Amino acid sequence: MSAPRSERIDAMLNVVLVEPEIPPNTGNVGRLCLATGARLHLVKPLGFSIDDRALRRAGLDYWREVDVKLWDSLDELFAAAGSDARFFFLTTKAKRAYWDERFQDGDYLVFGRETKGLPEPLLAARAESCVTIPMTRSTRSLNLATAVGIVLYEAIRQIAPTA
Repeated sequence: MSAPRSERIDAMLNVVLVEPEIPPNTGNVGRLCLATGARLHLVKPLGFSIDDRALRRAGLDYWREVDVKLWDSLDELFAAAGSDARFFFLTTKAKRAYWDERFQDGDYLVFGRETKGLPEPLLAARAESCVTIPMTRSTRSLNLATAVGIVLYEAIRQIAPTA
């Protein structure tokens, strides 16, 4: 499904994947970032090579155009972003829904590994910045790319200028 060419998305958001494990998920998130003008930050260690065929296949022929930054650690990203940067940590352990947040241009949306999510010490240290995608109790979690798409487009909806 392609977006109408007359509509532009002018927001610059940042999507952060911490230690992603599954190449097709990262490829799909890269495609979402390209489609929205968001920057993709990948925090090592990665569970695959950036040259992985599955990653490129999921990102189709767009992967070379995705604005990707690699980081050796989350602390390195925090330092580079600066003290004024706003980070939101997506977790099933939070009580506050992502739609209750007021996103701003430049925000960082942080997602954890597919199998374990974000580290507990990080969530505890940044509890005020944790948000969740509400789900029924019968669902443990969503696919990483699906979760990124849900929150990324809500952030864009909030900050994009209205016509």
